[in-house]
Amino acid sequence: MIKGNAPTQPQQNQDSRRLKQVKVSVAADIASAFKGACAVSGASMASELSRFMADYSKTGFSKRKPPPDYSTKRQRRAAIHKFVRHLEQIRDCEEQYRDRIPENLQGAAAFDSAEEFISSLETAIEALDYIASI
Repeated sequence: MIKGNAPTQPQQNQDSRRLKQVKVSVAADIASAFKGACAVSGASMASELSRFMADYSKTGFSKRKPPPDYSTKRQRRAAIHKFVRHLEQIRDCEEQYRDRIPENLQGAAAFDSAEEFISSLETAIEALDYIASI
């Protein structure tokens, strides 16, 4: 048995209720401006930061969209078709990039990687179209 300075039960409860300290690093001029603004307004820096974090967390959660509903076959197939359209747009952009490569560089690594990427996208599009048709 290891003996030490283990906190007692009441002390553990007090520790769990304490606020955690968070260190925030900002530029010195921003920190001094914040400190000055807090001094002028008579508010503590800790309370202002806490209020800011509470407001920020509310806006962060309120902007989240609910997850899409894929409960029906029609919704799943529509999502696949939408994804295929995105892949086709990416493929078209990559083809435009490949077509803009000068003729003297068409054997270069950039041209070969563009060709390979286009080929891979076409394979993925065909596979997804097949999956959506099942």
